[in-house]
Amino acid sequence: MSIQQRLAKLNPRQQDAVRYIDGPCLVLAGAGSGKTSVITTKIAYLVQECGMSARKIAAVTFTNKAAREMKERVGQLLKGREGHGLTVSTFHTLGLNIIRGELKTLGYKPGFSLFDPEDAKALLRDLMQKDAQIDAEQINRVQHQISTWKNDLVLPGQALSHAADDDEQYAARLYEAYNRHLKAYNAVDFDDLILLPVALLQSDAEALARWRRKIHYMLVDEYQDTNVSQYQLVRLLMAERATFTVVGDDDQSIYAWRGARPENLVTLGEDFTRLRVIKLEQNYRSTGIILRAANTLIANNPHVYEKSLWSDKGVGMPIRIVVNRHEEAEAERVASEILTRRIKERAEWRDFAVLYRGNFQARLLELKLQHYQVPYKLSGGTSFFSRNEIKDAMAYLRLLINPADDNAFLRIVNVPRREIGPGTLEKLANYANERDGSLFAACHEMGLEQVLPTRAVERLGRFTHFIDGVRRRMDQGDAISALREMFRDMDYEAWLHQNASAPTVAERRMANVWTLIDQLEKSMARDAEEGASEETDDVEAAISRLVLRDILEQQAEEDDSDRVQLLTLHAAKGLEFPHVYVMGLEEELLPHRNAIEAGTIEEERRLAYVGITRARQTLTLTLARQRKAYGELMDCTPSRFLDELPEADLEWEGRADKEDPDRKQARGKDAIAGLRSLLG
Repeated sequence: MSIQQRLAKLNPRQQDAVRYIDGPCLVLAGAGSGKTSVITTKIAYLVQECGMSARKIAAVTFTNKAAREMKERVGQLLKGREGHGLTVSTFHTLGLNIIRGELKTLGYKPGFSLFDPEDAKALLRDLMQKDAQIDAEQINRVQHQISTWKNDLVLPGQALSHAADDDEQYAARLYEAYNRHLKAYNAVDFDDLILLPVALLQSDAEALARWRRKIHYMLVDEYQDTNVSQYQLVRLLMAERATFTVVGDDDQSIYAWRGARPENLVTLGEDFTRLRVIKLEQNYRSTGIILRAANTLIANNPHVYEKSLWSDKGVGMPIRIVVNRHEEAEAERVASEILTRRIKERAEWRDFAVLYRGNFQARLLELKLQHYQVPYKLSGGTSFFSRNEIKDAMAYLRLLINPADDNAFLRIVNVPRREIGPGTLEKLANYANERDGSLFAACHEMGLEQVLPTRAVERLGRFTHFIDGVRRRMDQGDAISALREMFRDMDYEAWLHQNASAPTVAERRMANVWTLIDQLEKSMARDAEEGASEETDDVEAAISRLVLRDILEQQAEEDDSDRVQLLTLHAAKGLEFPHVYVMGLEEELLPHRNAIEAGTIEEERRLAYVGITRARQTLTLTLARQRKAYGELMDCTPSRFLDELPEADLEWEGRADKEDPDRKQARGKDAIAGLRSLLG
């Protein structure tokens, strides 16, 4: 297909954005408006129609995934050697290329190292160790502060004058030592990949001229996510020719915590007075009602450039707002509804996405989806069963129902710490292998004293005696009480506190363990209702189901099959789904408490806007009247964002003053019909 044929497939505004090449251009691309098509077609247009060499063009974005996808799409348009030398990369890769090309000027030797965040953290830990006893949280704070300074182009010698308090003064002193050590190691960190090129281009006219000769045209994707240093890199490279296109949407700027500056849209117009603004407002994704809700909500934010999304996808279904008694009822409602809707609407599992403000909200939902045997994929954040504390708890449960489970034994024999070292375990394993038995069984044998010191035998004996005692208590009566008692007796919570970055982290991890035991109890109660026999059999069956669930999840990690998508609102950006549920529309959750206290509600509103505009056909917003916090049920206030949606387009459920009784009755009939078809 020729470039003219490709242009003919674009709408008039998209065509304008591709054809305008004579000056600076800002493409304000609303959600779902086809911005990637504009960028990739424009690259092909510059090469095929304007005769520009591909090696003189640089297209930059923020993630390797986005760069890879863009490169693939451009590769389909530019054939043979047409695309030879084209740069399609992340900002950081472009910065790395500049550093590599300017090693001598920057004072680095060939083969310099790139410190990842963990390397940088280790260096800071070493530097901080001599000051006082430090914890992980302090290191994280200093690392974040240094990163912020680098992104804002504040050099080590300037940091002290920018320090607002004692903590920042301490960070400023460390910043100087940290950078000195990096240079001594012939190393740079992630933030240096932008800072060093910008500092070089600002101070070295010859280097600036060299890179301006190399890059004649720039295209920047997700421009609203640029920070100070990234914008300066673009400005320095393009100031002479002013031939660039930046594509962005101020309404989808949701990374302020990472240094993103949506105000860079304003700065662009100030620095380049000939800037042409082209708005892409036709949405190819969502129904009219979904877009009206998004437009009405985001209109509450101040705008430099106004825009309003529209689509020809029809009006669509009303937006449902479902009020639930508490968070467990909310998770139950979402899970059961996805199950019945899939059958009734003949949908795929992958057609459904559940979005939320914080990863912790997925915990209960995962357990409910498991109960209904709904396959799901958790994106961003850690799956409930992948958390260390849950792996520990599962290993204890596995060993209790199967003492021959050597993997479970090895995971927990020293958790919490029992001073059973790797040398002891190696000798125990050799002894067990010779006798063709399990590690647990070997600990009970008299012959073990021949291969291990008395102290090691005693420590292993104490552990196996403890496990045997729990198994006896489970056999004698209340198995769930025995399990709860087990975690208390070994003081697992104290172990979590010893190994956590902060007390709140340890408390949250312990709460996850109790959630697992609660769900086990509920699973047993369901078995009892269905006529299961002995309680010990119940607990073994329930644990076995959880173990199988865990194994299947590990096998499915790389599997991109048909599953419900669970992800945070941040992780959902750039994606779209036929049916979207956004959970937790409550004050202090969305908008988040930190944003309310800091006065940054506008970014939270943009986050809600991103959630709404992920939906193609149907959108359901859920909230709870009560939510558990610090072990107590707390009353919740509905999110202010619900009041900012167009009332006529909403359909409320679970709120008497808003709900239509006829609709409620029809919904009840639908639910029964769905269950009948499920059973059928």
